[in-house]
Amino acid sequence: MSARETFTSRWGLILAGLGLAVGAGNLWRFPRIAAQNGGAAFLIPWLIFLVLWSLPLLIAEFGIGRGARRGVIGAFADLFGRRYAWMGGFIGVTSVMILFHYSVVTGWTLKYVGAALLGQLDDVDTDAYWTQYSRSVWQPLALHAASVGLAGLIIARGVVRGIERANRILIPTLLVLLIVAVVRSVTLPGAGEGLGFLFAPDLSRLSDSQTWLEALTQSAWSTGAGWGLILTYAIYMRRDDDLVVNAAAIGFGNNTASLLAGMAIVPTAFAILSENDALRAMAAGNTGLTFIWIPQLFGRMPFGDVVMPLFFLALFCAALSSLIAMVELATRILMDTGLKRTRAVPLVVGATIVCGAPSAVSPSVFDNQDWVWGLALMISGLFVALGVTRYGVSRFREAFINIPGNDLNLGRGYDWVIRVLIPLEFVCMFGWWLYQAVTVIDPDGWWAPLRPLSLGTCLLQWGLALALLLAFNERLAAASLSAHPGDSVEPALDQ
Repeated sequence: MSARETFTSRWGLILAGLGLAVGAGNLWRFPRIAAQNGGAAFLIPWLIFLVLWSLPLLIAEFGIGRGARRGVIGAFADLFGRRYAWMGGFIGVTSVMILFHYSVVTGWTLKYVGAALLGQLDDVDTDAYWTQYSRSVWQPLALHAASVGLAGLIIARGVVRGIERANRILIPTLLVLLIVAVVRSVTLPGAGEGLGFLFAPDLSRLSDSQTWLEALTQSAWSTGAGWGLILTYAIYMRRDDDLVVNAAAIGFGNNTASLLAGMAIVPTAFAILSENDALRAMAAGNTGLTFIWIPQLFGRMPFGDVVMPLFFLALFCAALSSLIAMVELATRILMDTGLKRTRAVPLVVGATIVCGAPSAVSPSVFDNQDWVWGLALMISGLFVALGVTRYGVSRFREAFINIPGNDLNLGRGYDWVIRVLIPLEFVCMFGWWLYQAVTVIDPDGWWAPLRPLSLGTCLLQWGLALALLLAFNERLAAASLSAHPGDSVEPALDQ
């Protein structure tokens, strides 16, 4: 047998990519962020950034991973030069920091699978149920640990074949259940107000930098652009897979799932509450939005007691498949240093359980980490573009993207997007956010590093990460290149 695992088909890779992308970011985060930022007005920049930010970066990550056959730090050191290992390191840090609180979200979904199966969500105040659970200590902590442990077990036994096989069932099942939820949601009395909120834009919201900033970070969060996750999965690509078609299928499929989630949840809130109460609930941005309204939605449909556990099971599996990708990214970084998978996985799992505990027990810590490292995806995306520019975009495109047998090749316009447009988008959005944070949003406390949602806390945490990465850059580069790329792609333990 070959020493390298690969996805067995294009659809296997696309479904694995959708499993990576379609998760809690769609069903938990998107309805909350979209509602909090004006509903329909948010969708305009969100779609713009899919085409002009996320898709180009997904294509670049595919090319980097397939070209280097290493994890994110080793790939940057190998393709772009050892002195740029810190850039790959920052991408890795960003994804790992998100892993530390995303595992908590996965634990939430696991909790609701059990609650739905046991009938605990029937005829209860779901808002109060969510509040009681999210403010407890031991349940969120235990389920966070269980989720990470399960992800580790799957990776230890061979993530490629496990994810590919699982997502052939899980992703179609999730989409079917979402469609069922949408059909019921939009036929509830009063749902029309929610659809109007979601699809009739208030263009005045487009003058708010927060709407554009959240649209960019949500697109990056949900598609996986700038995370290094697609880069990591690209290690397992076949050499003749078409990057452009795969990236487009993952990006547009992911956005479709997000819209379905929004159509399932937002109209339900308007149907159940008065218009004013629904608007207040939307503006509140409660992290439990999906967990509050989905049980009420299924409680109002025939056979809801059967469908609701299936929905939360699908949501848990979608969240788990994304969590697996994050754990694999961290595992791959360690394997590039020469560690065997059997040693790397327990280290990653243990670190995640410990470092994710504060987010599991403290909503303010969770909100801070979601804010800081969600915004850091802008920087990570910029680093992907700068790395490809350093290599030479035209050279990169011809070497790793436009390969013989492609269904779709890219022209020189892609070079301009990577070299000029993405850095320009970053400068405009990041600069706009800085200006607004200092002069409008929080002129008196923007600098305060202990405020959960301040500019100061972002600059402090990013600055510490960058300082450490730059200080240890040479060691990072040497360690990440110590294993041969062929050695870092081991056969699964059960093969």
